[in-house]
Amino acid sequence: MLFTQENSLEEIFQSIKHELNRGALDPKHPFRFVTLATKSENGIDARYLVLRSVDEALNFYLFTDARTSKVQQLTVFPDAVLLFYHPAKRIQVKVTGKAEIKRNDELTATFWSKIQGDARKAYNQVLAPGTAIQDPREAFTWNEPLTDSNFTLIKITPTEIEALQLNGMEHLRIVMNSKEGNWDISWIAP
Repeated sequence: MLFTQENSLEEIFQSIKHELNRGALDPKHPFRFVTLATKSENGIDARYLVLRSVDEALNFYLFTDARTSKVQQLTVFPDAVLLFYHPAKRIQVKVTGKAEIKRNDELTATFWSKIQGDARKAYNQVLAPGTAIQDPREAFTWNEPLTDSNFTLIKITPTEIEALQLNGMEHLRIVMNSKEGNWDISWIAP
């Protein structure tokens, strides 16, 4: 368990922040892979992404190709949800926030510089993600040189974070609302 009813709300908040940061730093941490839910004209969509970074203000950073449907969806409907689950600690964390699509700026250049070698191919496929193909091998052609032209950063600024601590018949749940950079934290019924 990550928290109990004996923990203060501030202790719980700090524990959750710590786990979220570990997810971005430790490739084996359960929070490393996060579900991103988005909205489109056709309804709700969800997929797993890799959590790349969490900053001091609790902004979340994810990488993608500019040509993906999630980029188009978030451009039109910036509301997004990130969903994390830690099976060993039996905790679910849901982050609701606003997405910002970032390309070709100083921040994306900083992140791009940390992507090395063949990992850059993920953003340099000749075919756009989702393109219909006849043979899977058609997808393994990359633009050379490997540039950041399709590299896109998704920044999620949270407006609310909920944490549900599973504990038999005594689940615990808190909600944290962002108000001008400060967090208002309270218990809620699970």
